[in-house]
Amino acid sequence: MHMIDSKSPNKNGKPGAVQLRIANMKTTGGAWKLLSGTVEGQTQVDNPQNEEMAFWSHPIDIHFATKGLQGWPKLHLQVWHQDSFGRNELYGYSFLHIPSTPGTHTLLSPTWRPLGTWQEQISQMFVGGGPQLKSPNLIYGGADRYRLQTTAMGQVHVELTVILRNFDRFGVEC
Repeated sequence: MHMIDSKSPNKNGKPGAVQLRIANMKTTGGAWKLLSGTVEGQTQVDNPQNEEMAFWSHPIDIHFATKGLQGWPKLHLQVWHQDSFGRNELYGYSFLHIPSTPGTHTLLSPTWRPLGTWQEQISQMFVGGGPQLKSPNLIYGGADRYRLQTTAMGQVHVELTVILRNFDRFGVEC
């Protein structure tokens, strides 16, 4: 499997600079092997002055080999915001499943962040920062994630091209 990304705009309503971090490309199980590419990275910072969208053009070029279909790759994203004082704060988490069909896909990935207590929310308004997850595994795990109190923070639009090779030789229809 080979994945190539072209653009990732983020729509949010918060003024200031915005940065997208590809926190990691997550696979589970021992069936997947990274052949080439980097599973982590970060984009440039975009500071949209008069727009509601920040635009990034961050290349993702990852090549995996697999022995099985379990643990299909997921893309874990983090959106960071830089306020007028230059402080960086986590704006939202997101993840999306990589499509299992070849071709170019336009995907929407909703972002969210933990709410925290009312004291943390007031502190965040005046000091910045805010609650962050202790373990990034909460982003993928369904059971624990549903216990979190979160708020929606916008969407990341991802254009991703997936190339599958030799799947048909092993009886996998794409």
